[in-house]
Amino acid sequence: MKTVLVTGANRSIGLETAKQLSEKGLFVYLGTRDLAKGEEVVKELNAKGLQNIQAIQIDVTDAESVLATKNIIEKEKGKLDILINNAGILGDIPQNPSTTSIEDIQRVFDTNFFGAITVTQTFIELLKKSDSPRISNITSGLGSLTLHSDPTWKYFAIKGISYVSSKTALNAFTVTLAHELKDLAFKVNSIDPGYTATDFNHHSGPGSVESAASFIIKHTLVDKNGPTGKFFSNDIEDESEESPW
Repeated sequence: MKTVLVTGANRSIGLETAKQLSEKGLFVYLGTRDLAKGEEVVKELNAKGLQNIQAIQIDVTDAESVLATKNIIEKEKGKLDILINNAGILGDIPQNPSTTSIEDIQRVFDTNFFGAITVTQTFIELLKKSDSPRISNITSGLGSLTLHSDPTWKYFAIKGISYVSSKTALNAFTVTLAHELKDLAFKVNSIDPGYTATDFNHHSGPGSVESAASFIIKHTLVDKNGPTGKFFSNDIEDESEESPW
């Protein structure tokens, strides 16, 4: 049974992703900053028949918390097959580049960018013990500089220095990490679940969490011939589902 860690998984897309992976027979660590909330969610899933899922405390902005999580998984499973860096925050709104405080930008980067790097670097050795390690960095279409430069793009008007630039930076991490690991069995990709109705955006998105999670899983559970170093988006109306950087 493959083992998965999903960060930021006690609600919304992260929770649905953890649920669907569990339904597929994988063992899922449901990462959450608040362990009590995570355990309550897992209790509800257990009542629905999902037993191969466990809440685990992890704060991606706290290196000691991340290391403690790694030590638990190493002791219990010995390796990690799949890491889904899903934890993310939006930051204060509006995010005008001329006025947004450095403190707010840094706070968003601490979770969305540095947090993902901290988790990945901490778990990389456990991932190397897997026969088919996978790392999925959950990004946003708003992280595409190409699309942000296209006035015809449907989300062209949505700009924000904190969130947008943090996801662009995360995409850069994907590209460089995939290149570093290209000669190993790793598949490392950025995955945009699309504009989804969640608490994150006051349920303004047109997509469902079910569709978002299914899309993440589709581009995570790729075989040995699958792509690496790519950017996939649920909002791209193209058969490849590949987004420009």
